[in-house]
Amino acid sequence: MAAAAGPVLWRRLLGLLPGRPGLAALLGRLSDRLGRNRDRRCRRSPWLLLAPLLSPTVPQVTSPPCCLCPEGVHRFQWIRNLVPEFGVSSSHVRVLSSPAEFFELMKGQIKVAKRRVVMASLYLGTGPLEQELVDCLESTLEKSLQAKFPSDLKVSILLDFTRGSRGRKNSRTMLLPLLQRFPEQVRVSLFHTPNLRGLLRLLIPERFNETIGLQHIKVYLFDNNVILSGANLSDSYFTNRQDRYVFLQDCPEIADFFTELVDAVGDVSLQLQGDDTVQVVEGMVHPYKGDRAAYCRAANKRVMDVINSARARQQVLHAQTFHGDSLLTQEDAAAAGDRRPAPDTWIYPLIQMKPFEIQIDEIVTETLLTEAERGAKVYLTTGYFNLTQAYMDLVLGTRAEYQILLASPEVNGFFGAKGVAGAIPAAYVHIERQFFSEVCSLGQQERVQLQEYWRRGWTFHAKGLWLYLAGSSLPCLTLIGSPNFGYRSVHRDLEAQIAIVTESRALQQQLHQEQEQLYLRSGVVSSATFEQPSRQVKLWVKMVTPLIKNFF
Repeated sequence: MAAAAGPVLWRRLLGLLPGRPGLAALLGRLSDRLGRNRDRRCRRSPWLLLAPLLSPTVPQVTSPPCCLCPEGVHRFQWIRNLVPEFGVSSSHVRVLSSPAEFFELMKGQIKVAKRRVVMASLYLGTGPLEQELVDCLESTLEKSLQAKFPSDLKVSILLDFTRGSRGRKNSRTMLLPLLQRFPEQVRVSLFHTPNLRGLLRLLIPERFNETIGLQHIKVYLFDNNVILSGANLSDSYFTNRQDRYVFLQDCPEIADFFTELVDAVGDVSLQLQGDDTVQVVEGMVHPYKGDRAAYCRAANKRVMDVINSARARQQVLHAQTFHGDSLLTQEDAAAAGDRRPAPDTWIYPLIQMKPFEIQIDEIVTETLLTEAERGAKVYLTTGYFNLTQAYMDLVLGTRAEYQILLASPEVNGFFGAKGVAGAIPAAYVHIERQFFSEVCSLGQQERVQLQEYWRRGWTFHAKGLWLYLAGSSLPCLTLIGSPNFGYRSVHRDLEAQIAIVTESRALQQQLHQEQEQLYLRSGVVSSATFEQPSRQVKLWVKMVTPLIKNFF
């Protein structure tokens, strides 16, 4: 307890200090590192000799200054010191609620796409629904060639190499017909983590090699329309696996940003060829055969160039709009041909790629949790409850109220799996129980509440948070995208989500309704929860969990 109290005390001391966001991010990262070092000292197993291979040290990143802006239209404008800020009308933002709605919207958007289709996911499944999606792409590409005035439609797909190559029939074989038929219009990029290399790559079996690191971004883009989600391109995500989804309509600047981001990751990935081989982009370091440091430097530069150039563009646009010599009124804008409504909602893309020393999502998330004042409410959800030490310290040591929604064992995606994977839900129960015990030992039961999602015949994969300011019954901010708030999301995988900040009551009500619908299918966790027969965790799982928790 004494060791754990230090980081919590730091968080409380922040209340006495000015200019807290940047300091909070720095202390959060230091807390996470100290927490990991403490865990290592507590576990002297010889298995830890593998740690240098499995988790290479990554240099720390100094964050740009991110002081709260006193004169902005909202209190979260400090985020634009790190990433581009996109102002949109709330009428262009729609929250989806179901897998079926997500699937049908994607098919519909593919069918009417004229210029670009960009899809980033962990993998593409191999069932009939996934084939239906591929058929939609093929039909749209065919129409683009047969049109009276052929379009320049391009399709770019980014997947993870290890997950996308698993099995004889896999994501690659699903997409090969498109590559072979439309070689000039289709690009398939397969990201391979630089941490899986050498002897480690040879020894780890196919099903487990993805634990080292993944391409985990989920972005689906059609011309100027964008879907941000945590859902993959697989049948369960189209039918009975609950996730979150937001649809940004007619947002060209946001669409351009995510197109450039996927292109950047694609450029440092392996390129699938029509004969099912892969090649490196000319001039690029090979991700697992070349020098790791050189590869990571090149990847960092490629991705950060996208972020920084978009941020510079948006800063110029902001300056012209709000601080120019003559401010454009809505009437002036309409007369000039710009009929878009004035923004009441702001979108911030948050990128996390720790292998490339890009830690923006981590900095922003820690700062948001630190800045949540007394009386504020944070609804945080994850399908895989395995928070980093820094996030746990913030939840336990700050002032806001927390309601954390997680998957009950029966709706965990690994429930009923064969082999070792079948024990993963029990490992999550063990982690949940440890956290609940910590909450109780600190007397925080009234402020920090755990809830478990359950729905017959469904699994749970939703992740993100909703922030309700003190005294407000509606959220003004949400985070939505791919991160799970766990060690993997922060340290191993490539992640992206967006922060949506809105003054629109209509959009706030959409977000509130989304949160309520998810939490209504949950039950509050108590001591009695862990007395149920289904929550009994075997001794070997308890012993192994500390050693493997950073891999799932």
